[in-house]
Amino acid sequence: MVAMPKRVKTFEVIFSDASKAFYCSGDKVAGRIVVEVAEVTRVSAMRVLGVGCAKVEYAKGKQKCREENEYLRYEEVVQLVDQPADHDGSVILRPGNKYEYMFGFELPQQGQIVSSYKGKFGYVQYFVKALMERPAQPALECKKHFEVEEPLDVNTPDLLSPTGGMKEKKVTCMFIPDGQVSLNAKIDRKGFCEGEDICICAKFENTCSRIVVPKAAIISKHTYQANGRTKVFRQKLSSVRGNHIISGMCDAWQGKTIRVPKIKPSMLGCNIIRVEYALMIYMHIPGSEKLILELPLVIGTAGLGSRTNSVSSTDGSVSNASASWVSLRMPSAPPSYCDVTRDCRLDQPLTPLLNDYDGDDSPIFMHPSAFQFPPLPAYSEVDEEFNGNTRMLQVC
Repeated sequence: MVAMPKRVKTFEVIFSDASKAFYCSGDKVAGRIVVEVAEVTRVSAMRVLGVGCAKVEYAKGKQKCREENEYLRYEEVVQLVDQPADHDGSVILRPGNKYEYMFGFELPQQGQIVSSYKGKFGYVQYFVKALMERPAQPALECKKHFEVEEPLDVNTPDLLSPTGGMKEKKVTCMFIPDGQVSLNAKIDRKGFCEGEDICICAKFENTCSRIVVPKAAIISKHTYQANGRTKVFRQKLSSVRGNHIISGMCDAWQGKTIRVPKIKPSMLGCNIIRVEYALMIYMHIPGSEKLILELPLVIGTAGLGSRTNSVSSTDGSVSNASASWVSLRMPSAPPSYCDVTRDCRLDQPLTPLLNDYDGDDSPIFMHPSAFQFPPLPAYSEVDEEFNGNTRMLQVC
């Protein structure tokens, strides 16, 4: 809120379409500047500025890193309609009247502008600023921000192509070899929109003596560049996990899904701020660093192309997954619970359950179980929350 002097009651910028949430490249930004005064006021000129800039600022020790990029610079001197002006262009505003100065300008074309952004060490912002110049007095100014969201179409051949990879890691204990863990994973495409499900097909093998846990997470990576230095801020947005894998066993994900949360689209066109995403598939290994595989993601703007919901996308992903992982199919039907004849009395202590705390260096802690019922048949039902099909296989 700008403090107005007593002689000016109202001085504000109002956009023509107040319901418009954001603008795109090539759109027209139009509106009016509304002025009301309490005393007779002479205005020598009314200037309108359209400004868009990216700015990065952070401290590196005692040095302050700062960088700016300009994407919009527009300036115009606007006049009152049907209002007589002096020979120098100035006008006299009188109390009791409402004066409106109209303005309008077009945003730069696609490729010359980037989306609005606000992050930990930088921002991209756009605004309209009005300057009221008065003779022998300091100019008054008011400002109003607006959002820009550049369309990012994920329905391109490059982003619709599958991607994947494999990683393996030898595990040691006090410099003594302790087997290895490996993972092989793929997804059917790289481009997604908010709310869509990413279908993961993966195989995890564990030949070390420890119990490992397969997991997946969507990671954001914000890169800031200033003064020739680069600062990266990473954040985990959402995650899923699989079953514990004991020594000598493997696990397979056939169409396990993770949903893209509500996030800003990828920002790849700015020289000093870059927003990227990745699907991180990894194995948590107690007492050792994680085995990590990162697959790049591009998050586009919603509502583009024919993919308007995640259901059709998921169906296609599952069919592709089934074709690629034929050897890891599930049994046709679970065994009957009526066949369980084991006595309900527990004559042996139960194996403690594993509770995994996914910290940077935290191991898997053992906690005694309060389980009071006999084990179920040799068939594992999948938790619907993770939407994944799993099967424990012995490593050959």
